[in-house]
Amino acid sequence: MKTILLIEDNADNAKIAMRALKPHGYRLLHATDGESGLTMAMEEKPDLILLDLGLPDLEGQTLAALIRGSPEIGRVPLVAVTAWPPDTAAQMAKAYGCDGYISKPISPRQFPFQIAAYWKERTDDTGE
Repeated sequence: MKTILLIEDNADNAKIAMRALKPHGYRLLHATDGESGLTMAMEEKPDLILLDLGLPDLEGQTLAALIRGSPEIGRVPLVAVTAWPPDTAAQMAKAYGCDGYISKPISPRQFPFQIAAYWKERTDDTGE
């Protein structure tokens, strides 16, 4: 069972994401700010981190850099979840060291498929 850590401060956005993913068999973790998200990531070593770029305590760029700089979790796939327009989101995600992005508002119907497609891409790239 794959573990997904969602770092999202907006309760409604988190609830929608968690409800959309729960039926698909993922182990879901949720942190409401960057500090607790970083701690949870270090302790739990998730298979994927979904990162809201607009957190109240740490900028998305800072948190992404801290994750990428960690020997324990630096290679965990990191996907930005952002309300920025797609072109801007793609540029920001790449600049921040993320492996991709998903635009907000997320679609509860499409979100699980976006995650599944991401897993498929990772499997195709790594042969795992």
